[in-house]
Amino acid sequence: MKRSLVTVCILALPIAVALLTARSSTAGPEKIEFPANWEKYVLYTIVDRYDVKQYRELYASSQEAVDAMKRGQPLPDRTVLVLVQYKAQADAQGNPLKNASGRFLKGDRIGFTVMEKRQGWGAEYPGDLRNGEWEYSAFGTDGRFNANANYTGCFQCHKPHEKQDFVISLAGLMGGGGTTGTGAPDVRISGFSFGPPRLTAAPGQAVMWINNDDSPHQITLTASKARGPVLTKGQSYSHTFAAAGTYDYVCGLHPNMKGQVEVK
Repeated sequence: MKRSLVTVCILALPIAVALLTARSSTAGPEKIEFPANWEKYVLYTIVDRYDVKQYRELYASSQEAVDAMKRGQPLPDRTVLVLVQYKAQADAQGNPLKNASGRFLKGDRIGFTVMEKRQGWGAEYPGDLRNGEWEYSAFGTDGRFNANANYTGCFQCHKPHEKQDFVISLAGLMGGGGTTGTGAPDVRISGFSFGPPRLTAAPGQAVMWINNDDSPHQITLTASKARGPVLTKGQSYSHTFAAAGTYDYVCGLHPNMKGQVEVK
């Protein structure tokens, strides 16, 4: 979920769970039980989150679900996806420590974010919020339900990804939609940040982004909500700004990543 799954959305400011449950007592995060046997699930990807200094493991309840992700197909009914969050081990300056492969070293577990799909779920939500048949929930390290998580944020974060069954991490398994080998980029995505974060371009000039992170990213213009393809590592995307103006953008998968293009 969360923000990669799954990316993650529960880190936003808490919103009362009642906002989701007001329409019907049958909807809401309480419908999901803590997956006590999550360690027996299929570990399908690991993500280093530079922005929040976390090491994250993503599990699926079945190999069938993982195979569906790789094919870009909707996940089976009763699929459970679990995002396990850990602090990254850090040095004295607070910088994450890495192993020989460049991966964060896993520290203390922080909590769990879970999304579960069941036939008939989601009908209680308005169309601008509903995520198909998915519900979201969060749990502490002891497996206790987290009533203070921002569940509205989960739905809002995953809503734009309807074409991939609302599963953000699906793009990383099936491959992104960007291009490769298209020349020197104007902006490099690295360590969950845009470099440079601000860029000047002329009207009609194409601006190119390239993703150097292991995690997928997606260029999304703030004002128009226009989204580029999901970019996996090494993929690039170009957008032409026809008119003069200031264009703010974010990563559609990790909205705390922000950039700006000034066209003049």
